[in-house]
Parts: sequence; C-alpha cells; structure tokens
Amino acid sequence: MYTKMTLAVGTALTALLAIPAHATPAPASLPLSAPGASVPRTSAPRATTLGACGPGQLCLWPKADFKGRPQTYELSSVDIESCVALPGGTSAQALANRTGRPVTAYQSAACAETGEFETYPGRGTWAPQTPYQVRAFKIWER
Repeated sequence: MYTKMTLAVGTALTALLAIPAHATPAPASLPLSAPGASVPRTSAPRATTLGACGPGQLCLWPKADFKGRPQTYELSSVDIESCVALPGGTSAQALANRTGRPVTAYQSAACAETGEFETYPGRGTWAPQTPYQVRAFKIWER
C-alpha cells in the first residue's frame, strides 16, 4: 500500500512540476474565447437526436441521423416473416424498431442473404446510421 501511495504522489508531483510557475488556470466564469477571437474548430461529434417512432412501429429514414421523412410500418399492415421491399427507388440509412419483434434489414430489395443484412431487436432499437442502404426488411415472429 505504501509503495502504491508513494508512486501516486510522486507521479502527481512530477506532473505539477512540469507546469510553469507563471501559468495559472483561467477562472471557470470566463468565456472560452474573447469576442472576435479566432477559435479553431474541432471535429467533435454532435449528439444525435433520436427520431420519433411510435410504439409498435418500424420507422425507416432516407438519410442518416433520422433525417428526411420516415416511412413507417406496423404489424397490422405487414405479413410476419415475409420480405417487404421499400417502394421502388427508395432506401433507408437510419431506422428505429419499436415493433416488439426482431427486424432484419436487408441491403437487397429481395431480402437476399448474399448481400448485407442485420437484425435489430424490437424492444426499442434506434440505429442513426445503418452500415448499408436498407432496401427491404422482415419482421420476425420472435
């Protein structure tokens, strides 16, 4: 225990000694930059807002991060375990599965497993960006 504490204190002191004596941290109440100052932009990721998708629905957005007008499907209008192709010429890049059942999203419009596909759990899964263009899906019994 004594060795670990000595090592930790020694590491902290070494870090403190590396700070120049004239350097003082800015008070927390000061702005990060002065008005008119040039501040370099960072590429920090922005938070994604979850897309609105009602209970019992599968929602598919044409663009990543839940952008664009979503297509919505419900169990009452879809045959379970049948391939449902998105309307011709459309695809999705984001989805939310709130059906309560697993949904497999396919790159192929015919649900062919020779292309990419991935299954999303149904108890509330939001995928802001699918790894491929979704062109069809299947809702599974369980």
